[in-house]
Amino acid sequence: MILNAVIHQAEEGGYWGEIPAIKGCVSQGETVEELMDNLKEAAEGCLSVDIGNLQIEKDDRIVELSV
Repeated sequence: MILNAVIHQAEEGGYWGEIPAIKGCVSQGETVEELMDNLKEAAEGCLSVDIGNLQIEKDDRIVELSV
């Protein structure tokens, strides 16, 4: 999956970024490289869901979707 990120220069130094396609997915880093690593981790966290807490009915199916 490829996501677009917007990188901003932070007033206090370093950078912060956001992934507009995922509401609330933001992170920061001292360098652009650190920010990119942190944004990837943030996106993975935002997209992961613990299906153990979902109510699954007997006729429901769980599938993996790659985009």
